[in-house]
Amino acid sequence: MERRALLEVKHLNSFYEEGNGILSAGKRRKQVLQDVSFSLYQGEILGLVGESGSGKTTLSRAIVGLLRDYTGELLLHTATPPQMVFQDPYSSLNPAHTIGWILEEPLRVKGGMSKAGRKAQVGEMLDKIGLGPEYAHRKPHELSGGQRQRVAIAAAVIAGPELLVADEPVSALDVTIQAQILELLLSLRQELQLSYLFISHDLNVIYQICDRVLVMNHGEIVEENTVQELFANPRHPYTKQLLAAAK
Repeated sequence: MERRALLEVKHLNSFYEEGNGILSAGKRRKQVLQDVSFSLYQGEILGLVGESGSGKTTLSRAIVGLLRDYTGELLLHTATPPQMVFQDPYSSLNPAHTIGWILEEPLRVKGGMSKAGRKAQVGEMLDKIGLGPEYAHRKPHELSGGQRQRVAIAAAVIAGPELLVADEPVSALDVTIQAQILELLLSLRQELQLSYLFISHDLNVIYQICDRVLVMNHGEIVEENTVQELFANPRHPYTKQLLAAAK
């Protein structure tokens, strides 16, 4: 049975201008993404790994529509737009509002539900992420880092997207909390039929959660394979370098 591609990226290139010249002559165009092509399939967790500055975040922003200055094709075969989870949950959660309001807002935007229906779905989501209904009345500053990341994930998935882009979602957390968040992402994938693009600089995290992995270096995909095969038989020198550094 042929797998259904939720996302197809074809020959994506992105540039930005660097330098401080007021006139165009004082600026240089630097290429961030170089001929990036890959597909992400329904139900899978696709890892994207590379060092800081390799182009991972630029790619993720293009996929969710936050970056439109690129050439090439980015084809989404989803009924709803992809959602994103960021590294720092505190900056992505509105500090002025309660957790209940934050989780209800995507449902208000989506529409088609009564207030009572939205409240009920927020309660169900709080149960899914391991927080009780009392958390609906709290604000982000009253939560721990791990709890805030749970809420950020819940806010991203509550309106029913098919694809979630997770940009370094556990790198700001300690190892114990990392494991809990990874377990939550795996359980939500199963329960909500989600697919993920999971971005990380940490190959050990990639190994724990991903099915396939893309290795990015200087804006270019230099290797693509299943996680097991990539760890057992890395082909590209950069991949070998990353694996050696992760041991």
